[in-house]
Amino acid sequence: MVKQTFLHEKHVQLGAKMVDFATWHMPVQYTSILEEHKTVRENVGIFDVSHMGEVFVSGKDATVFLNKIVPQDIENLEYEKAVYCQLTKDNGGLVDDLIIYKLGIESYLIICNASRVDEDVNWFSINSNGYDVKIDNQSHNYSLLALQGPKAIELMKKLGYNIEAQKSFTIKPATIEGIKLFASRTGYTGEDGFELLFENKYAEFLWDKILEKGKEFGIKPIGLGARDTLRLEAGLHLYGNDLDETTTPIEAGLSWSIPKNKIADYNGKKVITEQLSSGVSKRLVGLIMQDKNIARHGYDVYFEGEKTGQVTSGGVSPSTGKNIALAYVKNNENLKTGDIVQVMIREKLHDAQIVKRPFVTKRNKV
Repeated sequence: MVKQTFLHEKHVQLGAKMVDFATWHMPVQYTSILEEHKTVRENVGIFDVSHMGEVFVSGKDATVFLNKIVPQDIENLEYEKAVYCQLTKDNGGLVDDLIIYKLGIESYLIICNASRVDEDVNWFSINSNGYDVKIDNQSHNYSLLALQGPKAIELMKKLGYNIEAQKSFTIKPATIEGIKLFASRTGYTGEDGFELLFENKYAEFLWDKILEKGKEFGIKPIGLGARDTLRLEAGLHLYGNDLDETTTPIEAGLSWSIPKNKIADYNGKKVITEQLSSGVSKRLVGLIMQDKNIARHGYDVYFEGEKTGQVTSGGVSPSTGKNIALAYVKNNENLKTGDIVQVMIREKLHDAQIVKRPFVTKRNKV
C-alpha cells in the first residue's frame, strides 16, 4: 500500500506531479524542476519531507547504545546539537545514514531515510540486547517541513522565530504561529535553512501559513525532482544510490565524519579503522561530462580501456549548466582529480573529468 503524508491533498490541489517514492505518494514537481531548483538557490523553497523517519531513543543506556551502533562519538554530543553519521554493520557497510539530535539527558531523536525506516528500527532492536533503552518509532505521528534557501532566515524571522541564537546542526524547541515544534538548522540542499518537526495535525495549517508569509520572499513548494538536483550539486549522498550495505563511510568519502580518537567500540570499527590507515579499493568521485550526454545511475565507468567503476548518481546541474555525476571507481594511484575517464552511454564511451566535490559552493554553515 502506498502511503500519503498529511499534506497529500495540498500537493494535489497545487497541481503537483505525483509519483511513488520509497512506498510514499510524493510530489516530484509542481512547475518545473529547473524553476524549483532556482527558487531554492536564489530565494526560499518549502519541502514536504514528512516521509522521513523519526525515531526517539531514550533510557539509561541510550548514549552508550548509540555509541555502539554508529562511528560518531555520541558521548561527546552536546545538548541540542546534531551530528551526521552512519548506521554501520560489522563489515563497515551501511544500513543507513542518519542525523542524530540530542534532546536531553539520555534522550535523542534520529532522522532516518524514508526507504530505510523499517530496516533501521529492526537494526536498532537487534543491537539493543543488553541495553536499558527505549526505541520509539514515531514516524507516522510527525510531519516534517524543510525551508531552504538564502531567504529562509528572513522567512523564519517573519514567522516569529528568534533565529539569531541558533547555529548550524542544532535543534531547539520552538513556537511558530502558536504551534510547538522542533526547529533544526539542517537541510539537504547545500543552502542554509531549517527543518520543522511537529505533530501531524498541524501540517496543513503550518504549510498554508508558511506559504502565505513567504510570498514576499518568493517562496515556492519544491518537489523531489529539485531536491535531488540540489543535493547532487552539493555533493550529498543518497542512500540506495551512493550508499548501501556494500559500501563503507571511507569508500564514500565520509572519513571527515569518523572521529579518529573515539575509544569506544562500534559496529564495523575494525574494518573502518583499517581503511583509514591502509586505504580502500574503491572511492567515490565527482564527474563532469565533457559533452551533452548524462551519466545515469548504473552506467559503467572506464579508464584506459578497462572498466574501473560505476555511476551512482547523475543528472543536469541547473546552477552550472553542466552534466554531473557521482561514481565509484577503483582506487588507482594513476587516477586522480583532473583526469579524464569514459562513461558508457548507449554502447558508446563519452569523456568525463574527475573533479572535487561539491559541484557548487555550499552555504549551509552558520
